Amino acid sequence: MIRHILLIKFNDQASAEKIDEVRSLFEAAPEQVEGVEAVEWGVNDSPEGLNQGYTHSVLMTFADEQGRQNYLPHPAHEALKAVFVPLVDDIIVFDYPA
Repeated sequence: MIRHILLIKFNDQASAEKIDEVRSLFEAAPEQVEGVEAVEWGVNDSPEGLNQGYTHSVLMTFADEQGRQNYLPHPAHEALKAVFVPLVDDIIVFDYPA
């Protein structure tokens, strides 16, 4: 199992509607890509103030390395990136085996 974490800073072009569209595209991945087991979307609500401007997160679970390799070049991922990337000011991507 591989966890794929994104921490996201959206830019000024990211309206609430566009962010909702991005969320829907992420959440559709388990139905579209073999090996994507789950997607969890979150909005920061920490009272500590240590998020450094990152407001949203995505936690994806891949069944295994093959699942990650299925996702990265998949047309659903490319369609997601077409909407998502223009809205991103900064992003952290962190993967680890679970």
